[in-house]
Amino acid sequence: MSMKRSLTIIVMCMLLATMFWAYSGDAQSNKQSADAISREAKREARREKRTQRLEAYEQHLDSLVRSNHFRFTAQTMQQLPAGMMRNLENPYYELVVMGSEVDVCLPFLKGYTPPYYPVLFNYVLTSVNGYNVEKTSEGWHITFESSMYSTTNYTFSLEIYSRYGGATLTLSSPFYNSVQYTGNILGI
Repeated sequence: MSMKRSLTIIVMCMLLATMFWAYSGDAQSNKQSADAISREAKREARREKRTQRLEAYEQHLDSLVRSNHFRFTAQTMQQLPAGMMRNLENPYYELVVMGSEVDVCLPFLKGYTPPYYPVLFNYVLTSVNGYNVEKTSEGWHITFESSMYSTTNYTFSLEIYSRYGGATLTLSSPFYNSVQYTGNILGI
């Protein structure tokens, strides 16, 4: 009888241990699935926050262009079609649009064939010809012309990429190779 009782106690203990193990496994998997759901919710919240910031940035650039009060800060320049890319470290190389006036402070390379000679365009243009702003799928395209107080007419073509935050300015002339600048658009 004692043996039967011992056997029953051992079987009961094993049964209880099995039930406890199964219950703790369910609790562990429930906790892990809750943690996974929580992590996914946090990831989704971060994605949504980034999307909102990107949309706000794009709207900010669009409002700057619409206001006609912004500046393009040049970071690189390259003489087209295949000139050497130059980094521009001077923070004062810029094109500033202030309503109907445009301030230009940009280096330019004159000449069709080497040796090219560098010049600095440093002008306040009180009026420009053919100022045109066009909304594109990438952002904005702004064009205008000016003689910059010389006999040569220069065409400015500014591509602003609202979604990506950059801009490309191409400065061309009928007498010299075009020069292209890359940079950023900032508020004044």
